[in-house]
Amino acid sequence: MKTEPILEIDGRRLYYTFIAGANNILANQNYLNKINVFPVNDGDTGSNMATTIQSVIESIHPHKSYKITADLIAETTMTNARGNSGIIFAQFLYGISKETGNCSSLSIPQFAESIKKSIPYMYEAVANPVEGTMLTVIREWSDYIYTHREIITDFNQLFVRSHDCLAKSLAATKAQLIELSNANVVDSGANAFVLFIEGIIGLIKSNNLHKLLHTKTETLVLPSNSNHIQEEVKFRYCTEGILKNLTVDQKSLSLILQNHGDSVVIGGNEKTKHIHVHTNHPADMFQQLKDISLITFNKADDMLRQSEAIYKRKYNIALVTDSTCDLPQNLMDQYQVNMVPININFGESHYLDKVTIQPGQFYSLLGQHKEFPKTSQVNEKAFVSLYTRLSANYDSIIAIHLTDKFSGTFYNSQKAALSVFQEFNKPIAVINSKNLSGALGLLVLRTAHAIEAGNSHDEIVGMVSAWMKNTYIFVSVKTLKYMVRGGRVSHFKGIVANLLNVNPIVSMDEDGASYIFGKTYSQQSNMEKVMLHLSSICKGREIWNYIVLHAQNTGSAEWYTHKMKAFTGKEPVSVVNISPVIGANAGIGTAAVAIMFK
Repeated sequence: MKTEPILEIDGRRLYYTFIAGANNILANQNYLNKINVFPVNDGDTGSNMATTIQSVIESIHPHKSYKITADLIAETTMTNARGNSGIIFAQFLYGISKETGNCSSLSIPQFAESIKKSIPYMYEAVANPVEGTMLTVIREWSDYIYTHREIITDFNQLFVRSHDCLAKSLAATKAQLIELSNANVVDSGANAFVLFIEGIIGLIKSNNLHKLLHTKTETLVLPSNSNHIQEEVKFRYCTEGILKNLTVDQKSLSLILQNHGDSVVIGGNEKTKHIHVHTNHPADMFQQLKDISLITFNKADDMLRQSEAIYKRKYNIALVTDSTCDLPQNLMDQYQVNMVPININFGESHYLDKVTIQPGQFYSLLGQHKEFPKTSQVNEKAFVSLYTRLSANYDSIIAIHLTDKFSGTFYNSQKAALSVFQEFNKPIAVINSKNLSGALGLLVLRTAHAIEAGNSHDEIVGMVSAWMKNTYIFVSVKTLKYMVRGGRVSHFKGIVANLLNVNPIVSMDEDGASYIFGKTYSQQSNMEKVMLHLSSICKGREIWNYIVLHAQNTGSAEWYTHKMKAFTGKEPVSVVNISPVIGANAGIGTAAVAIMFK
């Protein structure tokens, strides 16, 4: 059947055209992941592009106006953009929406003009534009469209005939970048754009809108474990954020981001910026950004841990925990522990516990901020992503989380583990530690030792259950002010306690619920009472190890450390600032000791 020529496109046709291109990217995610080697070979371009475009399929409906539909697509992709390629593509779409004018439909010359004018939006978004990437292929395709705007009068023919230009441009990327040449692949981001246009051409040739609307959308797939040669991870975290109310211009923002890492891309509009940076210190970067913007979203993927799982895996069992596990980073790295951060919000400002905000920074904000921070559990989707990655590289997974009485993180991890097990048939044990902070840290550390010693998955799961019964934490609270602010203690009780100078000692019961172990009239008396109690429960039991914790209270931590060393004859595993998620309620000045018996 002959396809009728299309002289103008309106909002509905733009929408269906976009869906056709998006579906083709979704169908080829695995391939795009496998050929992803630039700027780093983390195998996630297909997944990132799929996340960027799937939001359009799921959340918007076509409008008859081209301008309205273009704006909706641009806004939705920018909000949900992931990775270098995702943000560049979203910025290209934003440029189109900005340069369209208030038109309900577009002719080919108008369309070509908007495409041509959108190119600077992409290049300006990238701090150091590199040719031989998506930038090049979109620019050369745009040049073709613009050059033929008066020659070709049918949109269908314009897209079909532009394919030769795309194919040549894509093939040339291999010779333009040494990384691509060495791996003998074309640029993955550029290939994603070619697949997008090929999806549109497929719709034109089939002329089957009914099939497009009733085609089941491909599900998102996770980044590929490619067979590319291992490369050094120069910057550990692939970091993104959404910034609002910026007080600096884009050039100044770009310079700030470049001081923290590379692969800097800044998408968005005048009101909202979507940033992408590879950095070693995301918390320091976001600490600086909070002074010039409102951070409404951020993420940081640990590329070092991802690389280790593929190329430098030490063990056959993967170990997972959440950010309430208070172990120092050097031990987490030594045993390749995978840590999933819990969300922290100060008002509208969003952070990831121990990743985009470190404990010291958190306590500084806690003391200054008018609004009390709120925490939210790790969602199921994050665990599905992690467990799918790990299942591709490990024989089994053991995850140990904070008590289910404090968070739904354990349940979300459990649900994700079940769905991933059904797909990969790799054992995943999700354990409710019925504890938190340093006590959780001791459980994770002892589990790491057991994995290193070569114990089997089932043996270790059984041992963890026994260790849990021999693990305790005692938290000496300096002031009830923070418990009152967080709603854990009523305002009236807080006033009375403050007047009486009452300081509680908080511990965990066998079901994982917190309880008041004791109370005195000073924190020093608290700590002395904890040491007296430890001496009584230690009789006839051998201590495996202990951790000293504090919330910006090094003096009390030093006292605990001195007493515990004399008492146990052992150095502590570590002396650490207590997890922000826990410290938010215990408050600044808190000191604690966690101990495990053999």
